[in-house]
Amino acid sequence: MKIIFLGTNGWYDTDTGNTICTLLRTEDYDILLDAGNGLAKADQYGTGADGRPVYLFLSHFHLDHVAGLHTLTKFSFSGGLTICGPAGSRDILTTLVNQPFTVPLKDLPYPAAVRELPGEVTSLPFPVTALPLRHASLTLGFRLILDGLTVSYCPDTGYCANAVTLAREADLLIAECAYRRGQGSEDWPHLNPETAARIAGEARAKRLALVHFDARIYPNLELRREAERDARAIFLSSFATFDDLEIELSPSLL
Repeated sequence: MKIIFLGTNGWYDTDTGNTICTLLRTEDYDILLDAGNGLAKADQYGTGADGRPVYLFLSHFHLDHVAGLHTLTKFSFSGGLTICGPAGSRDILTTLVNQPFTVPLKDLPYPAAVRELPGEVTSLPFPVTALPLRHASLTLGFRLILDGLTVSYCPDTGYCANAVTLAREADLLIAECAYRRGQGSEDWPHLNPETAARIAGEARAKRLALVHFDARIYPNLELRREAERDARAIFLSSFATFDDLEIELSPSLL
């Protein structure tokens, strides 16, 4: 499995990166995690090429996670696109991905379907667990099993039991890191390096990738490296991501 971090910012784009989007290239499918402005780069990595089905998992509908949806018309996903999101996704996407904002899903140059999770999770061709996280609005985290590997995705959230459950013994936990060391808010729950590392450690995950760095709090990449050091002090197998970073996962390397 190849993982490409297409967008690693939270909130808005800066010189450090685009808003959040991660690509998982598996043996049979291309998986996209959230649809920030990083989504526009997906075709640079062969997403959907040669008829590969594409699955896009939306954690929630804050704009930094869905702003890239207006670029869906540029792609040639001949194998089709399935958008998976929380309950209510069909109604929200009918409004958001439609006139006067952008081209409607039904008019894309390839078939597109919407699945609401967890209710329709059994319609997916690979195992997925979707659980609510602790954020200002309904937000799902995901646990996906593909190619004999488990990848867990915990976007905007404060520390919570569901995040630990999703990350349990995962080969890779992709977790947000909007705050810097020591920062936090009960009114606006997000993770900092310590809480992301705490989740990884309690879950006995194998590796932790930090993403979704708040664009205002992390104005440069050196602060991301600082966050990496802070996380490694608690969970050694932690690393900070940046746009277009590529990593490979395989059972033989873990």
